[in-house]
Amino acid sequence: MVINFAQGKIVVSMQEIQILLSATGVSLYAMAEDIKLMRSALTLVADAGAVRWSIKLDSIEQFDDVASELGIDG
Repeated sequence: MVINFAQGKIVVSMQEIQILLSATGVSLYAMAEDIKLMRSALTLVADAGAVRWSIKLDSIEQFDDVASELGIDG
């Protein structure tokens, strides 16, 4: 599934997620098991030990789409 958001695109499958930031050309990647979702902040957090990143989504609909595709309760 591809989700467009203000900062670029989110490419998500049951196994992994990629964030493609259009303004900077930066790509963020994480396996699904390394993703946590913070509903109150509309934020995705990737924590794979030494590598951590987070990104704020634009809407609850985007959040729910990501959570559904990853099979994670947000």
